[in-house]
Amino acid sequence: MRLFWASAPAALLVFCAAPALAQAADPHAGHQAPAPIPQPAPADPHAGHHLQENAPPAGGHDQRMMAMTGAYGPYAMTREASGTSWQPDSSTHGGVHAHRGPWMIMSHALLNGIYDWQDGPRGDEKAYVAGMIMSSARRDVGADGTLQLRAMLSPDPFMGARGYPLLFAAGESADGQTPLVDRQHPHDLFMELSASYAHEITANDSLFVYAGLPGEPAFGPPAFMHRMAAMDSPEAPLSHHWLDSTHITFGVVTAGWTHDNWKLEASRFRGREPDENRYDIETGELDSSAARLSWNPTEHLALQISWADITSPEALEPDEDETRWSASGLYTRRLSDEGWWSATLAFGRKENSHGEAFDAWLGEAAVHPNEAWTIFARAEQIETNELEGGHGEAHNVSRYSLGAIHDWRLAQHVAFGIGALAQTHRAGALETEYDGDPAGAMAFVRLKVD
Repeated sequence: MRLFWASAPAALLVFCAAPALAQAADPHAGHQAPAPIPQPAPADPHAGHHLQENAPPAGGHDQRMMAMTGAYGPYAMTREASGTSWQPDSSTHGGVHAHRGPWMIMSHALLNGIYDWQDGPRGDEKAYVAGMIMSSARRDVGADGTLQLRAMLSPDPFMGARGYPLLFAAGESADGQTPLVDRQHPHDLFMELSASYAHEITANDSLFVYAGLPGEPAFGPPAFMHRMAAMDSPEAPLSHHWLDSTHITFGVVTAGWTHDNWKLEASRFRGREPDENRYDIETGELDSSAARLSWNPTEHLALQISWADITSPEALEPDEDETRWSASGLYTRRLSDEGWWSATLAFGRKENSHGEAFDAWLGEAAVHPNEAWTIFARAEQIETNELEGGHGEAHNVSRYSLGAIHDWRLAQHVAFGIGALAQTHRAGALETEYDGDPAGAMAFVRLKVD
């Protein structure tokens, strides 16, 4: 079993990425490779569901993506983000596309080389690599079905078991015995290995099932590295363990129904967070539940509210369960053919077995006025009892960050960027522990294949 899961993602990535990387190497190939996809015709509720017909719609890459239906239902493909979550229809949808027989392949890569400095007696500094490599393969099944396979890998485990310094962050462990505090844990090598099937019922309705080992249950907004307002920033949000830490769940099955701009879905998943071994595939009982209601009232706005009942999420506190709630709004608007701006506002709550509740607030935004520049910012506050070792007294702490990146296009599908961000923190009642309100900064270079 372990050998199968070790080889399966590699096989899928080779299958998915080979034609895409060939396109990236040839700046002219991307204009010819994708098989054309039609705009749905009003007379036929299933037109546009198929992947290989007639001529593509006029316009650029994102216009063609908006003409394609999603993997989970008859709506714009640009609506889909991480797992089964939704983002605004007007979002960009990066990726190199190609066709191999009946399969449509999309591949994307983002790798950051980062130098991180965190001030104060509990700070540290470190150079490391983070990011993701992802591919998906989808095809039609009969007249009304869509099958999708997806794989995502991360270089995070190579940064070491203790992750990277990040003041006020807490969660998971480096050795299975001691919690990581003031550090962001590395993500697992296998961030997603999933399959889904969707079946159109009418022109506006579909049913779908999604399964992953690992995968992402129906909880929270899209994971932070997939949100347009956050994807250019190399820092993980403090609110990660309130809103989207379940994006790597070793065992999840989700069933859902989409109706026009609404989606209702429910999941069963394994509640335990990934352990300190970042290279393996973990298994266990699907002992936890989640449900999410999503609504995209306009092409610019995506709203969701979700709930999760999680059994024993932390290995160091195995007898403690959690109930989580989240609500969020994502807004994206185009500025020009190349420009856009996007914002996220989110709230999360964790309630433990002792009846204690801890809240988190997040606001983030990014503006991309042209192909070269992106400016991003984040403000967040969390209520946490994990910063003094173990689960002690709860405190409110906050972080504010501002950064920018400049990209240079090396080829049609390859860009290189240089960026930096600055952070300031508010320690509140913990000022003595942190010697005031510490600062932080990150400088980074980025290679992006899209």
